[in-house]
Amino acid sequence: MKTAFRTAGIAALGLTAALLASTSVQAQNVSLRYLCYSDANECEVTRDLLDRFEKANPTIKVIVDKVGFNVIREQLETRLQAGEGPDMARTTSLPGLNKYYLDLRPYINAANWEANFASTLPWMRVGANDKGIYGWMTQLTVTGPFVNKTMFDQAGVKLPAPGATWDDWAKAVAEVQKKNKLYAGMVMDRSGHRFAGVAISYGAKYFDKDGKPSAVVDDGFKALAERMVTWHKDGLMPADTWPAAAGSKYKNAGEMFINGDVAMHIAGSWMIAKFQSDIGQKFEWVVPPQPCGPAGCSAMPGGAGMVAFKGTKNPAEVGKVMEFLVSEPILKEYYERTVQIPAHKGLADKGLTYGADIGPASQAALKQFTADFAKIAPVAHQLQSYERNVAVFNASVNYVSQAITGTLTLPQAYAKVQEEIDNAVKK
Repeated sequence: MKTAFRTAGIAALGLTAALLASTSVQAQNVSLRYLCYSDANECEVTRDLLDRFEKANPTIKVIVDKVGFNVIREQLETRLQAGEGPDMARTTSLPGLNKYYLDLRPYINAANWEANFASTLPWMRVGANDKGIYGWMTQLTVTGPFVNKTMFDQAGVKLPAPGATWDDWAKAVAEVQKKNKLYAGMVMDRSGHRFAGVAISYGAKYFDKDGKPSAVVDDGFKALAERMVTWHKDGLMPADTWPAAAGSKYKNAGEMFINGDVAMHIAGSWMIAKFQSDIGQKFEWVVPPQPCGPAGCSAMPGGAGMVAFKGTKNPAEVGKVMEFLVSEPILKEYYERTVQIPAHKGLADKGLTYGADIGPASQAALKQFTADFAKIAPVAHQLQSYERNVAVFNASVNYVSQAITGTLTLPQAYAKVQEEIDNAVKK
């Protein structure tokens, strides 16, 4: 009887040990989700790099959920509010999502991050006392125009010289449109961010002396809004973009440029890879020096960051993924393959080698956008890092669009822009 009991006890202990071992292994198997959008190939390159991470870390799996940009822009915060957010995401709303971020400092080499991402880490922080590290820039961008040089050549119109104004460019593009019988001359992405870079060149200040957006609709803002209305009324800009969507909905106008419907697309450096792949040899395209206004030749800085959220159940593993991706060899490959301006100081100082598959047009565009970055006005950097900048951008595009369509007069639109921003700031 004793023997039987002992045998049974040993068997039971063995089964318990096996179950504990199995449970321990299962506990070590971690699955993380990364919500990602692509301008070109960013999610695909990240997936390839993460395959290597998973090979080196077999207990950690990272699922890359690729979605459209509007999902990130319109649904991510709602998911986070409901406690259903991913572990990590690629987003452009960097200060706007700050309250959901995971501070990575306990899980990473914080000193290395501070040394190499010093200029962009503040974009994800809120307030002078916020020292957290929440993610890294997958993309450092500069807004500006792309021009179909072939169309200019066919029309016998010279490209305006460096230092030319936006008005100079509008006049030249209108001539190209007329001579080539184009659907439209130029198009701007339906985005308050794109609008802001040009508006700042016209003198828009966006903030008062206390750093608050209490008088966004100043003379500089109005100067561009008035031109946007006129350019659409004259057919220089198409009805397919700003007037064609409701509210603050974002609309990328790149396909119109690719298809040869317009001679200029006001977008930014993130479109380089897509234009190289989709335009190919159809026509010659260039990025001219940033056009100017009476207040300067400013673009808007920006970009997308890969950020971590404090709702994750596996912060240490998230930190491990982040450390892998910002290691210099991996990050260098990411920036080169996705054709980005590096946001990492060490890599920027050493320079990138984009490879033979990156054509001369893309190389020249990267060089021009990098030069334009140095001319960006301080207020543009201030706006990019402002925690409520999405409210500013959304109000701008919503009500300027309504002025374009005639739903509102310009004075009515101006009042609505400021009212919506004031309400957002109060929340």
